[in-house]
Amino acid sequence: MTLHPSNGDPYRFGTEAFYAALGRAFVAMCAVVPFLFLIEAVDQGLAFGLDATAGIIPHRIDGLDGVFFSPFLHHGFDHLYSNSIPLILLGTFVLAAGARRFLWSTLIIILVSGLGVWFTGSPNSVVVGASGVIFGYLGILLTRGIVERSWWNFAVFLLVGLLYGWQLVGILPTDERISWQGHLFGLLGGVVAAILFRRRRPTVDGSDYSGSPLSLP
Repeated sequence: MTLHPSNGDPYRFGTEAFYAALGRAFVAMCAVVPFLFLIEAVDQGLAFGLDATAGIIPHRIDGLDGVFFSPFLHHGFDHLYSNSIPLILLGTFVLAAGARRFLWSTLIIILVSGLGVWFTGSPNSVVVGASGVIFGYLGILLTRGIVERSWWNFAVFLLVGLLYGWQLVGILPTDERISWQGHLFGLLGGVVAAILFRRRRPTVDGSDYSGSPLSLP
């Protein structure tokens, strides 16, 4: 059996590469938020015209493009403020596990959450916000500790559960102003992404093993 040095493994807790990957992910997620604030400033300058034209309008073909655009839009700065911190924190942990996995996982979450809202939401509503993506990242982190069977992911599972587990109430129809469908389908999208894009596990001979053909390094 060949032993491989682990100091350069960004997925191994405690290595320099791991902390570097975590730091880069945090900086990247912090850079996303000012971009969202810029979009919101433009939207308010247009009297929320972007929300009306690029938000999800359930059951209407002209509202289907909102599946892709709505996560970048918010109904006011208060809405965006409330999403910023969980987006940075949860996004950092998801992105630190690999940029390709992050991008593909985010796309899956956007599609599942957005289409779920479009099929099941009220046709009299316009749905915007990154909450579906946030719940998707929550679903990834809660599921990844199980499917990848690593101590680090179990630790993240516990941390995220303590910090944001209470937000799972958001998947229930408790407030008509909140798109619980986006939260629920976003969470489900995150679970699916965590399973589809789980990391390859090294075997005894040093090769990679994965139970999924869609696994990404």
